Amino acid sequence: MSAPRIALIHATPLAIEPVNTSFQKLWPAAQLQNILDDSLSRDHAAAGHLTADMVERFIDLAQYAKRAGCQGILFTCSAFGEAIEAAANATSLPTLKPNEAMFEEALQLALLAKPLKTDAIHVGLVATFAASIDSMSEEFNAMTSNLKHSVHLHGVHVPQAMDDLAKGDALLHHQRIAAAIEQMPACDVYMLAQFSMAAAQPLAQSKTPSPLLTSPDCAVMALQNRMKNV
Repeated sequence: MSAPRIALIHATPLAIEPVNTSFQKLWPAAQLQNILDDSLSRDHAAAGHLTADMVERFIDLAQYAKRAGCQGILFTCSAFGEAIEAAANATSLPTLKPNEAMFEEALQLALLAKPLKTDAIHVGLVATFAASIDSMSEEFNAMTSNLKHSVHLHGVHVPQAMDDLAKGDALLHHQRIAAAIEQMPACDVYMLAQFSMAAAQPLAQSKTPSPLLTSPDCAVMALQNRMKNV
């Protein structure tokens, strides 16, 4: 499949540029269709949890993408895991959660750093959208539940950073994230939770010798590999 049509479904406009940049860099042949419902993040923040209505809206978005001719779907919103699973089941298209591939790569790197089963693994998760911490922690802990190692996930929310980015102050956004990395416990690998955080990676990486992953690059490569096997 040389030029598949991929739906990128967003709950915030801040995620659009980072993931499109990753596609241009890693999979330029893909034909992209950006679908945005920026009320989803606001509604999730207001409700404080994922609702049945939000799940139905995710299903509607995925079914629209399928009707539009998309052959794969990448969701870029990290706080809606159960809704994404429901959307994937509804369309049967190759569908990727935003952080799925990043989690897998983080664990691979952490296991390389701590090969002995007696070694505890420490993974840092940095988020600028508070609701992502709980949902991503649940997904990550489910993924690591059968490992022989003891795995500790250290999550931190960086307040104001997303607002800074929305106002056009990318430098302050990056600086807040880098400062959060410095203040966290030492980890074997760190992850930036939101797609919108990807551009902060170089500055944040300068604050730690451990690998620091972003979700867009990991997701693009994983979706490309998954669709090769369809």
